[in-house]
Amino acid sequence: MTAEVGTQAAPRESGGLAEQAAALAAGDVTARELTERALTRIAASQPTLNAFRRVRGEAALVEADAADRRLARGERLPLLGVPVAVKDDVDVTGEPTAFGCPGEFPRKEADSEAVRRLRAAGAVIVGKTNSPELGQWPFTEGQAFGETRNPWSPEHTPGGSSGGSAAAVAAGLVPAALGSDGAGSIRIPAAWSHLVGIKPQRGRISTMPEREAFKGITVFGPLARTVRDAALLLDVASGSADGDLHRPSPVEVLPAVGRDPGRLRIALSLRPPWTATRKSLDPAVRAAVTDLAERLSALGHDVEEADPDYGPIGLAFVPRATAGIREWTGRVPEFALLDPRTRGAARTGRLLGGSVLRAARAAEAPLGRRVGRIFRRHDVVLTPTTATPPMRIGDLVGLSGLRTDRTMIAHCPYAWPWNLLGWPGINVPAGFTASGLPLGAQLLGPDSSEPLLVQLAAQLEADRRWFERWPPEAAAVQA
Repeated sequence: MTAEVGTQAAPRESGGLAEQAAALAAGDVTARELTERALTRIAASQPTLNAFRRVRGEAALVEADAADRRLARGERLPLLGVPVAVKDDVDVTGEPTAFGCPGEFPRKEADSEAVRRLRAAGAVIVGKTNSPELGQWPFTEGQAFGETRNPWSPEHTPGGSSGGSAAAVAAGLVPAALGSDGAGSIRIPAAWSHLVGIKPQRGRISTMPEREAFKGITVFGPLARTVRDAALLLDVASGSADGDLHRPSPVEVLPAVGRDPGRLRIALSLRPPWTATRKSLDPAVRAAVTDLAERLSALGHDVEEADPDYGPIGLAFVPRATAGIREWTGRVPEFALLDPRTRGAARTGRLLGGSVLRAARAAEAPLGRRVGRIFRRHDVVLTPTTATPPMRIGDLVGLSGLRTDRTMIAHCPYAWPWNLLGWPGINVPAGFTASGLPLGAQLLGPDSSEPLLVQLAAQLEADRRWFERWPPEAAAVQA
């Protein structure tokens, strides 16, 4: 980090992604000023929140100065000069991609396609955010980097696996960040950090240099404080590249913000898929999601209780998830340094490979038809994002792999089926517990329904105005 960037906290930027881009274009602020302030906030918060694995101090300021020269020449791009962060599972030139793992990883020689697109839109990449090992868990803790904490309550996790991105945005360190979602890993931390998080259609954002991520269950997507900012980041990052296995027809999401969704048929579903494990819906979450359903009804939508027919969907998820873990562990510097739970998941991935994995992938189409029957009578499904409020830091430390799996399913049983199906979903803030911990709800749709989901989320946002509430700033910085 440069000498110009200190560790005393800079004022939190109240302007979001779109507002900062507009201020830069109008000449009201420079990219260097915004980037210096972001880097100062990151440095001040790092001892407390620990949101970042890599901070690109010198490199980000070079990028900001280049953006200022382009702005001075009259050039205009959607994010020209705006500081953003990306999760540490995408490649950034000159930085390692450790994805939460210990060890010395080589520096990458090229950007991932998603990062290339952010740069093409003019964004300044200030750093790479923390993730648990290979994005497996709904908490962001690990031996390689420590604990990432929730700006709303540092004793609690911001969720995972995009917990670093969520903490960075919730604390106002950056206006938006890229995350990834393989079983709710954008939506869960968005719920527990009072953010909008979009899991887009599979393939909406390229996964290159990987043809697909984690056997097709993982996608990249945005976390932001507002629907507009999330839609803007999604649109600039979207697009296919040569080599992508999944290439959905393009959609524009940002124009859907503020567009009247019309009268929708919404299914309120409080029953999670069957998993052969114990789980129950916390009363605070139930009340928050039910209240959201009542607001949707007051806004003119037809809301009724109805559940998707998930069937044995979990049997098709595990082989793909563990095969993806096994594949990724082949890239780590030293397998023995990994968490024992990661090593166990990799061994399971080997056992469930081959014919079992092929059968799991073949089951996707019939499962999609089965679950998709709910969209014959409903346009959107509303569910809790998680079954509980945020967990405390350390709740899963030292547990066996089986106990970790059972515990995280008990907390987060709702999000993962949409990863198997590849369809889009959005977390929206749904309120708070009595002690002030954030809660969230999912808006789920069928194939390529991002514009409709964004319309509905933006309508809710205009009614609820969740972006007006911030976490205590003192909790985000070192005393």
